[in-house]
Amino acid sequence: MVNIMIDELKQVPLMEQRMEICERKGLGHPDTICDSVMNEISIALSKVYMEKFGAIMHHNVDKSLLAAGETETKFGGGEVKKRMLMVFGDRATFEVGGTEIPVEEITINTTKKWFRENMRFVDPEKHLKYQIELKRGSQALVDIFERKGKYLGANDTSAAVGFAPMSETEEIVFDTERFLNSKEFKKSFPETGEDVKIMGLRQMKNLKIIVAIAFVDQFIDSEEDYFRKKDEVLEAVEQFVSSRADMDKVDLTINALDMRGRGVDGVYLTVLGTSADGADCGQVGRGNRVNGIIPLNRPTSSEAAAGKNPVSHVGKIYNLLSYRIANEIHEKVSGLKEVYVWLLSQIGKPINEPMITSVQAILEPGLSLRAVSKEIEDVVLSELNNLHKFVKDLAYGRIPIC
Repeated sequence: MVNIMIDELKQVPLMEQRMEICERKGLGHPDTICDSVMNEISIALSKVYMEKFGAIMHHNVDKSLLAAGETETKFGGGEVKKRMLMVFGDRATFEVGGTEIPVEEITINTTKKWFRENMRFVDPEKHLKYQIELKRGSQALVDIFERKGKYLGANDTSAAVGFAPMSETEEIVFDTERFLNSKEFKKSFPETGEDVKIMGLRQMKNLKIIVAIAFVDQFIDSEEDYFRKKDEVLEAVEQFVSSRADMDKVDLTINALDMRGRGVDGVYLTVLGTSADGADCGQVGRGNRVNGIIPLNRPTSSEAAAGKNPVSHVGKIYNLLSYRIANEIHEKVSGLKEVYVWLLSQIGKPINEPMITSVQAILEPGLSLRAVSKEIEDVVLSELNNLHKFVKDLAYGRIPIC
């Protein structure tokens, strides 16, 4: 029996509160790189397991460190003096019934493919080293995969929470990074790297956006050229944000640490378009939540979803499912200002049977909880009854995780 609890949430919706803060780390940010690469490895392993064994085997490739390299930036183009190091950790299935799986080969090939497709200036052969620390899984967790049934047992006792809808501020922060890393923008501004971070602060109806974006030194001839091109980028971003923001005032800043008169040391330059080339390290779980932002005013899950297996690891499944259910409820049930969904698993229990599914909703004035409870419950039951489809989409990478 499914345990569903539905409550009215007595609080002011986020957009009606005086202040909110939201962040997004972009495609080439070291933390996002780790999340993205490790999840692609999980997808690649899942496909191989399905092809060879008809089922996804135990794996949790959710530990990764991207150690920064060393570069010398110069106007007109610098050089890489020490390669970045990508470390891969945790567990995978290397062999089933005498059939070996080339886990290390899959890991490295998948990583190189991701860099080739997403980072214009990173050559995964020249600019990266690889250290694989993936080991065979613990017997207790491996055994979960050998038990029969439509759904596997949860690999952990763990909780997750998701919400809907995004606020206007959250959407602007999300969309601005996507705009800066779009193919169209890079064609117009090839000097901008993929390493982007957006911080948004809303106070009442005043929005402040602070953008950090790596510039690629080979496209910058001088300090004067840098600031000229930065102004051009600033103008383009201002137009983009202003066209989407229903605010009294929008204030936009790019690369706030820059200081004229200090040459290369006073501007944000990289050789490869990411700060990981010579400054900042990255790690799984330090980046965006699974809905693509870091929403500081909201409750969020503590688990990192990237790289966890998609069939038993509730740290991945419930993390994304909570947002899926919240969005479905908000879209299908009228009169709800905000929806929060909490899921709690019990280790060993089937993943479609959470210990509790708690739905908290902020209602429009005059609407009673009783009037919408049945509709909310129907959405929850529909999602749990179709969890096998959701899990399959996770396994094949159809649902983004950062």
